[in-house]
Amino acid sequence: MKKLIRFGVSLDHHLLDDFDLHIRKRKYTNRSEALRDLIRDNLVGQEWDDDKETVGTITFVYDHHVRDLTRKLTDIQHRYQSLIVSGMHVHLDHDHCLEVLVVKGKGTAIRKVADTLIGTKGVKHGKLAATTTGKGLS
Repeated sequence: MKKLIRFGVSLDHHLLDDFDLHIRKRKYTNRSEALRDLIRDNLVGQEWDDDKETVGTITFVYDHHVRDLTRKLTDIQHRYQSLIVSGMHVHLDHDHCLEVLVVKGKGTAIRKVADTLIGTKGVKHGKLAATTTGKGLS
């Protein structure tokens, strides 16, 4: 079992009120767990900043009727196939498709493929969700 260490934190009462509201909205059982998640989130961001091996998802929505768009998106995915672990394609309606790609690699390389896909003319919206392989996090 890992050793737990208790420590005190001094906060402005308004900041603590806002933090407690955040805790209730996110359904945390206590401040400690919420604080641990905030610290982990910061450490994950540092992994991306340090260009370590990371994972994430690239999600984007596009109109498949846009001329040549499907081919362009497929070509981009083939160009970066070493970073793409898996993908899911969903038909949202008659015109729109959603793609979710699971990606793994260096942060800068993943950002490059995300920017390339999301920035392709005809893509209506997209987002990179960066996370971690979990190595080194407690």
